[in-house]
Amino acid sequence: MYISQNMIDVQYEKCQQKIIEDERRVIESMISSMHMPKDVLRATLKDLQIDNTSRVNIANKAADFIAQYKSTGELPTKGFYLYGEFGVGKSFVLGAIANELASLKIQTVVVFVPEFLREMKNSIHDQSLNEKVDYVKRAPVLMLDDIGAETLSSWTRDEILGTILHYRMSEQLPTFITSNFDYDGLEHHLAQSSRGDVEVVKAARIMERIKAITTPIQMGGKNRRH
Repeated sequence: MYISQNMIDVQYEKCQQKIIEDERRVIESMISSMHMPKDVLRATLKDLQIDNTSRVNIANKAADFIAQYKSTGELPTKGFYLYGEFGVGKSFVLGAIANELASLKIQTVVVFVPEFLREMKNSIHDQSLNEKVDYVKRAPVLMLDDIGAETLSSWTRDEILGTILHYRMSEQLPTFITSNFDYDGLEHHLAQSSRGDVEVVKAARIMERIKAITTPIQMGGKNRRH
């Protein structure tokens, strides 16, 4: 409170808690989520439990990714392909990296793939399909969580995933992917269509794009969901 031109005026100053809350909202606004749990989206690298060599490796590579942007002002062109058993924390790592990037004002789109592909099928009817695919494929940083857990049709594989991955490969945009499958296992999964056909060439084409935009990293450890 102070006196200005013979009048008492009041000036408010933000408390530390208000400053922290405002910063948190700014960070959250930089992360666009499609069907991801809130606890994953609030993860940080500091929260990542470093209790085995694979998690040490992942933490170091994530730190290197962030450091490269800080030193050059440009994002690396390759993200990670994190693979491992159920519940080891792959989605958590995505959320942690997304939050680190958000603190640097870099927008990330985080997508839970099985639900996203179901939504794409429904979007054919409301004519929002192209808009949604464009939004995802053009994201400054894209994170595709749990690829391989979905039931694939040739259409979702080739026209949705294929379109998104081809664009990101062509534009050299960083993409992060998690899966229970390694590269070979995912290729086998992608070759199996919902009609029972085996389409090896088309699966190989998708995998070529994934390998071009990601570095494979195995994540081990116990199932943290139990």
